[in-house]
Amino acid sequence: MKQRLLIVDDEQGIVDIIKSYFSEEYEILTACNGQEAVKKAEKQPDLILLDINMPGMDGLSVCRSIRDHVSCPILFLTARVESADQVIGFQAGGDDYIVKPFDLEELHARVAAHLRRERRRQNPSAVKFFGVLAIDYAARTVTADGETVAFSKREFDILELLSLHAGQVFDREHIYESIWGIDGEGSSDVVMEHIRKIRAKLAVHTLTNYIETVWGCGYRWNG
Repeated sequence: MKQRLLIVDDEQGIVDIIKSYFSEEYEILTACNGQEAVKKAEKQPDLILLDINMPGMDGLSVCRSIRDHVSCPILFLTARVESADQVIGFQAGGDDYIVKPFDLEELHARVAAHLRRERRRQNPSAVKFFGVLAIDYAARTVTADGETVAFSKREFDILELLSLHAGQVFDREHIYESIWGIDGEGSSDVVMEHIRKIRAKLAVHTLTNYIETVWGCGYRWNG
């Protein structure tokens, strides 16, 4: 069965070009505005190519609306290249940026790389126990004394990376590149904010500091 791509852009010409290029390899869904994109996301695409600059509901708003319900990679299509814009996009839940005008072969390589990464993450994995915590990597769930602790996709990705390598120190750049993917510029602010949220959620259920800051080096999972 072909994997499914959702292409979202208000410029029909761009949609047609991308659809034509990918249609032999993937099943293609398309949307020309934010509202239609949210509706098409119900079909559970394997990856979304999402234009940011759309009238009405823009790509950032679409991403925020669907991110907690759609776990697939979201790649922004945009002319914006400032680092501040990239941070906003990653905070909204995006996984990568494709800058317009783009090369179709590069776009294909990025799409394929993100889909490979998702397949690796979906491989079944054992549940690990850390004190009161139980982390099910296949189901992507965390419980504390049997009570579910809700994490966003990116928060769980970080928790997964650290907990699967307990005791190993990861600097912010390594975490960023591992979680946010290709050609990331290593925004320490984004990583620090996600770590802060993970700690706050865990603190509701346990006094154990599972994520230790190793000053000058990065973060380490204690468990």
